[in-house]
Amino acid sequence: MYSSIDLDKININAAPPAEEPARQYYFMAKCRQHVREESARLGRPLGAAVVNFGCQMNARDAEKLQGILEAIGYETANEDEADFVIYNTCTVRENANLRVYGRLGQLGKRKRKNPDMIIGLCGCMMQEPEVIDKIRKSFRFVDLVFGTHNIYKFAELMASRIESGDMVIDIWKDTDAIVEDLPSKRKYPFKSGVNIMFGCNNFCSYCIVPYVRGRERSRSPEDIIREIEALTADGVAEVMLLGQNVNSYGKTLKEPVTFAQLLGKIEKIEGLKRIRFMTSHPKDLSDELIEVMAGSKKICRHLHLPVQSGSSRILQKMNRRYTKEQYLALVGRLRDKMPDISLTTDIIVGFPGETEEDFQETMDLVRKVRYDSAFTFLYSRRTGTPAAAMEDQVPENVMKERFDRLLSEVQAIAAEVCSIHEGHIAEVLVENVNEQDAGLVTGRMSNNILVHFPGDAGLIGKLIMVRLTEAKGFYYMGEAV
Repeated sequence: MYSSIDLDKININAAPPAEEPARQYYFMAKCRQHVREESARLGRPLGAAVVNFGCQMNARDAEKLQGILEAIGYETANEDEADFVIYNTCTVRENANLRVYGRLGQLGKRKRKNPDMIIGLCGCMMQEPEVIDKIRKSFRFVDLVFGTHNIYKFAELMASRIESGDMVIDIWKDTDAIVEDLPSKRKYPFKSGVNIMFGCNNFCSYCIVPYVRGRERSRSPEDIIREIEALTADGVAEVMLLGQNVNSYGKTLKEPVTFAQLLGKIEKIEGLKRIRFMTSHPKDLSDELIEVMAGSKKICRHLHLPVQSGSSRILQKMNRRYTKEQYLALVGRLRDKMPDISLTTDIIVGFPGETEEDFQETMDLVRKVRYDSAFTFLYSRRTGTPAAAMEDQVPENVMKERFDRLLSEVQAIAAEVCSIHEGHIAEVLVENVNEQDAGLVTGRMSNNILVHFPGDAGLIGKLIMVRLTEAKGFYYMGEAV
């Protein structure tokens, strides 16, 4: 829809439309007029930088912000030179907040030299009341602040800031709204993230996401299919379906659709080569989904299945709603149907009350599952979550010592697991020219393992058959066949 809209034909002197997304296009047109006037005054184009922190949901949101900025008339610029800088923030761990505050301090110095510069903040961190209080008190030079629920109002909020000259703060506690057909600027021409749902209903005791992203709400399957069809027509070979818990997709729809059923519909889209998805909550991964994955020619043989802990006692404290034994049984069913599936996971070390015995349960699970890779984290105490108030917080030195042991085990197993494909021929989606050697290109197999092989930029976005000649631990060297 967006490609058919001419912003120059929108009457910005009329009252703004009430309905979405027409209302946002109206404000994009108003902002574009301002950008043109500023550009003429300065005698150069205006530049904007979207700086993204956090998960793939955030990365997809950043593409939407970039698309709106481009529609308004900004050119993509480096953060150090941009006239408009917006930070799309994450708040899963405390150090993410500290990084943003540090970067804001540097931007404040630039703004003192260039008062016309605009600084925006959005994303999960902005949903925390104490963060907003700190911005009001310590970072008065920030121009625009909004959260996760009203990102679609970016142009409208920007227009409000331009007209008033004052700091604009617009934070919503929650929303049921899903606004379709707004601009988006993809990072890659050959692959794209696609939101299928927003929010989370799980309330794991350590996690702040449900409080900042809101409750679950699913997009209609028709809108999802329409978006993927358009992406495929535009050259996209691979889509990543995104949600905090994709396995619970469809429960909020008037006519419920399971995630497995949605995947069946997406499978039928002509021209689409690969389907990925994340994140999957183990408690909601159905046998129906396993059957669909096993029978699919397009769903990648990779599943990210966060376990968080191998101790059933700790899992109960985490409110994960499965046991170690149930998780292992699920892994068994997955491998029974798909022996070649690649499994990756998330593990938290040092959750409140974790004993050495609990930690050894995690080590035992890692040895039994034998993950292709694992993202390991030190427990981060997040104010506002039940876990933050729990007794028996694990000392930092104990956490770090356990973390080092777990990381060593994970890496040793992963190197063994990943090496089993040596000598095989695999299909690889080429993503970029290798950063260390311009004579090589880098791509991913269906199981998400990286492969480097001789080639040039002309191969980017293509699916190439590659012989895996040498395993290098977490990646392969290969040669096209």
